[in-house]
Amino acid sequence: MTNLSTPNTSLMCYALQVFEALRIYVCVQFVIRIPHMTRVIHDSGEGVQKEALDLVSSDVNFPKGHFPDYRIGPNNQIIDPEEAHEAVPLKEIVAKETAQLLEQHKRLSVRDLKEKFEKGLSGATKLSEEAKRREAASLDRQVLLKKLRDVLDTLKGRVAGRNRDDAEEAISLVEALAVQLTQREGELIYEKAEVKKLANFLKQATEDARKVAEEERALALAEIEKARAAIEKVEKALQVHDSASSSREKEEIEELRKEVREARRIKMLHQPSKVMDMEFELKALRTLISEKTQLCNQLKKELAMIKRLEEDSSDLFELEGSDTLGSQLCIIPRVDGGPNITNCPIQWYRVISGGTRELISGATKFTYAPEPFDVGRLLQAEIVLNTDKIIVQTDGPIENAAGLERYVDSLMKRTDIEFNVVVTQMNGKDYSSNSVHVFHIGKLRIKLRKGWSTKARESYSTTMKLCGSRGGGNAAARAVFWQARKGLTYTLAFETDRDRNAAIMIARKFASNCNVALTGPGDQGT
Repeated sequence: MTNLSTPNTSLMCYALQVFEALRIYVCVQFVIRIPHMTRVIHDSGEGVQKEALDLVSSDVNFPKGHFPDYRIGPNNQIIDPEEAHEAVPLKEIVAKETAQLLEQHKRLSVRDLKEKFEKGLSGATKLSEEAKRREAASLDRQVLLKKLRDVLDTLKGRVAGRNRDDAEEAISLVEALAVQLTQREGELIYEKAEVKKLANFLKQATEDARKVAEEERALALAEIEKARAAIEKVEKALQVHDSASSSREKEEIEELRKEVREARRIKMLHQPSKVMDMEFELKALRTLISEKTQLCNQLKKELAMIKRLEEDSSDLFELEGSDTLGSQLCIIPRVDGGPNITNCPIQWYRVISGGTRELISGATKFTYAPEPFDVGRLLQAEIVLNTDKIIVQTDGPIENAAGLERYVDSLMKRTDIEFNVVVTQMNGKDYSSNSVHVFHIGKLRIKLRKGWSTKARESYSTTMKLCGSRGGGNAAARAVFWQARKGLTYTLAFETDRDRNAAIMIARKFASNCNVALTGPGDQGT
């Protein structure tokens, strides 16, 4: 290349680079994007390709150094040696699937056969579209090869010497590629025709399968209608037979019952043991009737007693419970079946010296637990029943509990007097927590705390109130009502009734030392 000028040398290099780029593009399109497309390369062309590649400038970088090698298989099919084990002819695939469909035709139902034909039709449609895309790609490659041939012809006219020979070899290589493309296009056209034939065949088969399915469906519907008509006829016949036989069976059953009754009667006449059993049953019934008569007489006597008690209402009720501190008094009727006083107005009174009654504020339930302030006094309960007032009272004054005074004296000797309590109500509302609190009674104040947290701490004053719980309930004998100040009240439940009464007595003694009368709401201090 010494006899060429610098512009010709650069032009040659540029042309070779264009040729290399186009060659790589063609190889990629043939080998990677369309793996089923093959190339026709005669054995005589392999040497030409190798010689042409040896003559190309060393500045060009080839991936392999030669074009891919192909060989012609049976039926003029071009096979890639690298993919010979994977490439399967399209005709063989179609023939194999068609044979499978024909084999399964006899054992497939009409509906399954129809679905298979529809799937085959869709596959044929896809193959047709793929053939169209291949045809378009082949046209693009023809245009590229023509452009490449024009570029090489132009280059051939501008160069001389060995470069001219290289250009001619390149032109011959391009022509070989054009021949291969032409052969491949012929094969594609043939395959396209085969695919069209297969698509038409599958379409016709699908139509035939659809017609067969419709005919089979019509036949099945006709058979179903015939079966329904036959079933209706059988049902009507069974109904007629049942109606005729039921009447006869009823008559036969009645006759059998009569015969059974007659047989039982005759058997009873000839079996004295049955007669004796009946006599024993009659005796038991007479005994039961006499017992019921006695019970009825007793109920009549009780009813008459209740009527007499209603006329004299003062003896209708009585107090249940001992007259000692720590007990719980309850109003009960004297006889069973007495009037219900659950919704009747009730008021408890404390009878002081001279017969004067002192109202116990808040004590309006049918139960009441005496407190230390009631010791030595009578307790009365006034019941308003309809328009009458009924009064019941304790048999004697309330007595102090045994050992309570000694227990109080022992507690007062301690520096800290504390009791474990549970807050049941706060300001008249139920308290949500059931945790244990400490009720501390001091000489100057009373304190309620939970652990290290102080809930209330108040000194003795005229606004403070402390007494037994007057709201009734089963735990009234162990509960106290404490008003720490105006707007803050607690209902506290102690562990025992002795602790409750001792706490009230100790608090009242300490309050008395502070010149404060610690009583309940509405009570008069003494």
